[in-house]
Amino acid sequence: MMEKNTPEQTEIEKEVLSRVAQTFKILGDPTRIRILNLLSKEELSVNEIVDRLGLKQSNVSHQLKALRNVQLVKYRREGTTVYYSYDDEHVINTLEQMVNHVRHS
Repeated sequence: MMEKNTPEQTEIEKEVLSRVAQTFKILGDPTRIRILNLLSKEELSVNEIVDRLGLKQSNVSHQLKALRNVQLVKYRREGTTVYYSYDDEHVINTLEQMVNHVRHS
């Protein structure tokens, strides 16, 4: 016989709930989604992101900082160039599912 979960076991912890809400808030920006979409395919430098999206370097840097703050992207430095990539496959999968959902609707 399977045990039922108690309300305490199914409730999302406050800190986790807060971080999930913050992550969704960050993902609510189309530019950040565009950046994550690019990074889901390959690692890129800030300048490469700027060129591909046609945005200002300051805007891209600002958006990358927001994405870094919630651990959606990571970076590595090679000389004076900083390369960015996504930090977690779960987020990319979620974005792909949302795109498929919207296209299906």
